[in-house]
Amino acid sequence: MAAGMFLQLNILRQGLPRQTALLRARRPFLVKNAITGFGLFAFTIGVYAYTIRAVGQEEFSDVQIPDTPSKPQSEKK
Repeated sequence: MAAGMFLQLNILRQGLPRQTALLRARRPFLVKNAITGFGLFAFTIGVYAYTIRAVGQEEFSDVQIPDTPSKPQSEKK
């Protein structure tokens, strides 16, 4: 497995003609990948915004808050 990775690194480092061929090979996938990335980003931001909005609208009127004591409790020795 490591030999395959080493071979790929050598192919990528051999010079400019290989790089232009690599860019040309990736070009058809560029738009599709950009659209997919944007879609995932938009979905993530949408879920985050919905969650923040849903939690912010929650009312805690059914929770009883205890009264604060007017005098501090004396410490036991």
